[in-house]
Amino acid sequence: MNALPPTFTPSHGSARASFAQGSPSATSMRWAALADAACVVAALAGMEPERTSPGVRNFPALIREAEAWRRERAENGVADLAAIMEPGIAALLAVNARGADPQPAAMALWREFIAARAAILALLPPSGALGPRRSA
Repeated sequence: MNALPPTFTPSHGSARASFAQGSPSATSMRWAALADAACVVAALAGMEPERTSPGVRNFPALIREAEAWRRERAENGVADLAAIMEPGIAALLAVNARGADPQPAAMALWREFIAARAAILALLPPSGALGPRRSA
């Protein structure tokens, strides 16, 4: 899965699309994949999946409008969170497949996910009482 095809040529020197350069659907898909991964972790932890808040759901669109430094840190944060979740879920599924209880480890991964996601969401600029800032 991690191998790149020989015809792959990264654009702008990076294999990672940025929130500003990637399509809105690609950004939404990356963020949604993390939400789906969190649902798997919650299930393995024996918890009900959380309801998606508007802030979490709208994050890709809101961060796309933010300053470049915020977008860059958000991109790095999302990549880091995915790097934690992917092997974490694989390990949890392996533990579960062996018949062992994955709940304690799943709870630990859940707490890591929540903390990392909160840090990423904190990169959004303040919106004030009138909603998110819109550029004209």
